[in-house]
Amino acid sequence: MKRKNKMNLQFYLEQLQSSDEFKKFVKKYPDCFFCSAFFVIDKENPKNQEDKAHLDFYSPKSKKGFSFDLKEGIKIIPLENFNKVPNKISEDCEFDFVETEKIILEEMEKNKVKSKIQRIIFSLQNVDGKDTLIVAVFISMLGILKIDIDLSKKKVIKFEKKSFMDMFKVMGKGKE
Repeated sequence: MKRKNKMNLQFYLEQLQSSDEFKKFVKKYPDCFFCSAFFVIDKENPKNQEDKAHLDFYSPKSKKGFSFDLKEGIKIIPLENFNKVPNKISEDCEFDFVETEKIILEEMEKNKVKSKIQRIIFSLQNVDGKDTLIVAVFISMLGILKIDIDLSKKKVIKFEKKSFMDMFKVMGKGKE
């Protein structure tokens, strides 16, 4: 069997599922399911301690959510109570960070965005029955790209460019 590289979702899932912490968790919450993931990658400083890797699970019976922080060991973080049951992410969902960054770069080129990527925030969710990566890309010149990627097709379904100044305009409304 080929060893999974550390730059994909399956690596983190396997790391979590093989841990004693997760095995104890599953015994306590056997109805739990994988409902989201969150990753932060700092492209300017790859050794940055702020990089994050979280895998989230939900237990319908207890109506509780839990996030597993995988950055340094495995730490379970209880999440706030959910008013709505999150959608389950399919068992065969996978994505590779390097491959996904290539998709982002191609979309940037297509949209004539020439800025350099500084930080990428990946949020994996099931939206409308589809496993979707909702990506915030911080780029040079105080820009932000919001990109949604349908993982089943490995295709960008939404691309939006914003700047920090756009966000300040929105936040400043109503204060006239």
